[in-house]
Amino acid sequence: MYSNGTGVPKDAVQAVFWYRKSANQGDASGQLNLGQMYSKGDGVPKDLAQAAFWYRKSADQGNAPAQSNLGAMYATGKGVPKDLVIAYMWRNLAAAQGNAFAKEAREVLEQIMTPAQIAEGQRLSRAWKPKP
Repeated sequence: MYSNGTGVPKDAVQAVFWYRKSANQGDASGQLNLGQMYSKGDGVPKDLAQAAFWYRKSADQGNAPAQSNLGAMYATGKGVPKDLVIAYMWRNLAAAQGNAFAKEAREVLEQIMTPAQIAEGQRLSRAWKPKP
């Protein structure tokens, strides 16, 4: 509500407060939203490593938007070391849940990856299991 001003005045700092409270309790949506705040520097200093940390917490629970966002970070090396295979894995997992953006981004990755890298990304996707 605070992040977009629904029913209350828009306040990024308050949004971060509530997202962090939710995220620390293990809520995947709170973790995703907190990651987005760090990614944009909205209500907190921009910190891509922190964004990746929170995206991973959410992605590990199977949150498709977080998986896609984390894949983007690995594809570009922002906040995490650049790794096309890991980027592919996260985008592939999100695409398998119907995330259209992740599907398109995965196809772009396939254009710059070797067949061996794609196969490894697919293998990692099959082996992945959500964490509670």
